[in-house]
Amino acid sequence: MHLIVVGLSHKTAPVEIREKLAVPDSRLGEALSRLCSYPGVKECVLLSTCNRVEVYSVVDEVEAGYGRIQEFLADTHLALSSEQLTPHLYWHTGDRAIAHLFRVASSLDSMIIGESQILGQLKDAFEIALAHKTTGVIMNKIVKKAISVAKRVRTETKISEMAVSVSYAAVELAKKIFSNLEEKTVLLVGAGEMAKLAARHLIAQGVSHVRITTQTPQHAIELAGKFGGTPVPFDQFKDEMASADIVLVSTGAAHYLIGAEDVHRTVKERMNRPMFLIDISVPRNIDPAVRHVDNAFLFDIDDLKQRVEQNRAERVQEAEKAERMVVEEVGVMLEWMKSLEVTPTIVALRSRVDEIKRTEIEKVLGRLAHLSPQDRELVEGMASSIVNKLIHRTMVTLKTEANSSSGPAFVEAARRFFHLDQPSSPDQQIEGYAERSRCLTHDSDESEHEESAPETSIRKRAH
Repeated sequence: MHLIVVGLSHKTAPVEIREKLAVPDSRLGEALSRLCSYPGVKECVLLSTCNRVEVYSVVDEVEAGYGRIQEFLADTHLALSSEQLTPHLYWHTGDRAIAHLFRVASSLDSMIIGESQILGQLKDAFEIALAHKTTGVIMNKIVKKAISVAKRVRTETKISEMAVSVSYAAVELAKKIFSNLEEKTVLLVGAGEMAKLAARHLIAQGVSHVRITTQTPQHAIELAGKFGGTPVPFDQFKDEMASADIVLVSTGAAHYLIGAEDVHRTVKERMNRPMFLIDISVPRNIDPAVRHVDNAFLFDIDDLKQRVEQNRAERVQEAEKAERMVVEEVGVMLEWMKSLEVTPTIVALRSRVDEIKRTEIEKVLGRLAHLSPQDRELVEGMASSIVNKLIHRTMVTLKTEANSSSGPAFVEAARRFFHLDQPSSPDQQIEGYAERSRCLTHDSDESEHEESAPETSIRKRAH
């Protein structure tokens, strides 16, 4: 069994390719079921967003699996041929596939590092796969681990804390001036897109009063309805500034709408309570001399962009910490996956020796019908003890070497020494994985039993 990922993203494909390949939520279930019907494809999760389309799958053979998934992507989107897709696709397997999934979940591979939307999208994709029963032991474990890694990254780094959009940078600065935005009032002058977006962010952060003015009265009324605010006549907005803690200006005017004297008078009316002015207009609509007015804090578009760039640099530093976490967590998952490789052999060995033990006990007890129940129990116990002692060291060695480079060689040797056949079907392999915990516990008990046996003490003394 091998984990692979095949996909494309904003890094490898233009939007015109991504949009053709995207799978709407309403078709995800059908697409997953069809994908798992391809030969050799055992488990799958399909992640489809505006910036990426990726298939995570457990397959019998890596190269064949790559081909099947590429075929699936081309068949699902008839507007694209396999030849058109190939230049935009990436393929990963093993530790690279795990690392890719962990980085995607942690937003380290996103267009904006630290954005939170991708984790929710991965969770939704996983839920749909679970609902359509296209995942199993391996995929369930790895996706759940990816979600856990993403949460760890957000908890232990500041990767999501610094604003990386101009509109949200304005909110971040406002929170530095007013530690609590609740009950604050914002005056929106003009209807620029960034200003409207900043106003939405401010409302989301607790601003409770919104006043809106534009040169077109009807537009101000419509915007006030959307924001749950109050329209203000454009020729009266300066009179409203005294009641505004935050003034957002974004108009198409080619001159200053607010001068230093306007702000000086407003601050005086506010009894020197601080006010925050954001000029997102180009050309600027607030006179830069406002910066010299006490208790007035002015930021223009360049100030906000500078803030964004500083935050981007800090996010990059935090991303380096997150990358180290991903490497660490990938190592944990690799050990788990290697343990799965040895499990079918351990289960097969246990099954083989138990079968031999039962057969021989039945033969012996069939000839000793006169034995009492207590004596029969002693015979069965002796047989179990002999078998356990004979295979104990083999079991311990297989588990110990599972994560080493020699692991596959030990597994192959055990299968040849004990004439163990590979499980005949994938279902049997999955059953073997499920029995892992039982086997580990069982053999741990055997270990304790062996070390307490009298012959062990004699052997130690002899040495």
